[in-house]
Amino acid sequence: MNVPLMSNLKKLRLSGLASTLEIRLQEAVGNQLNHQEFLELIVNDELAIRDDRAIARRIKKAGFRDLKSLEDFDFSFNPSIKRRQVMDLATGRFIRDKTDLLILGPPGVGKSHLVQAVGH
Repeated sequence: MNVPLMSNLKKLRLSGLASTLEIRLQEAVGNQLNHQEFLELIVNDELAIRDDRAIARRIKKAGFRDLKSLEDFDFSFNPSIKRRQVMDLATGRFIRDKTDLLILGPPGVGKSHLVQAVGH
């Protein structure tokens, strides 16, 4: 790969583009992409990588003890927890609506798991 080009991409903080450039060049040749299509691909790659990094930073900053997911939650363990309500919380609509959320219950019923899964 062209060393000065890679150096310039890193100076411009386009390391995501730099990491996918060679593959995208091969794809452009193989699929006979025009300049605009090629540029759109590599810009989308850079944006996707930046979005992934931003999410990773937010997850790290949130300080979750463990990474939990809703798929791992055993709804049969505590049948009083309604799956539909939890899935509604996972949409984040309560945040957009600026609605407070308070989850109460005794120890061991899955509150922390659900909060971390919804936050993740």
